[in-house]
Amino acid sequence: MDKKQFALGKENFILLAISIVIIIIGFVLMSGGGTTEETGFDPDIFNKRRLLVAPIVIMSGFGLVVYAILKKSKE
Repeated sequence: MDKKQFALGKENFILLAISIVIIIIGFVLMSGGGTTEETGFDPDIFNKRRLLVAPIVIMSGFGLVVYAILKKSKE
């Protein structure tokens, strides 16, 4: 019986899992309370964590996804 051959190797799948975790962390950094009628205007929606750090983390996660897919497996 032949061993199944996958398009991606073990290292590629590990990098994909890490990149998904990084993307999730980025979305968690972006989350938080917003402005509602009950609470009024909340200036925290314009802080650096939401507008600068979170998008950079998310885009780096997507970049790592592309790298993980394109990386040539050693197997």
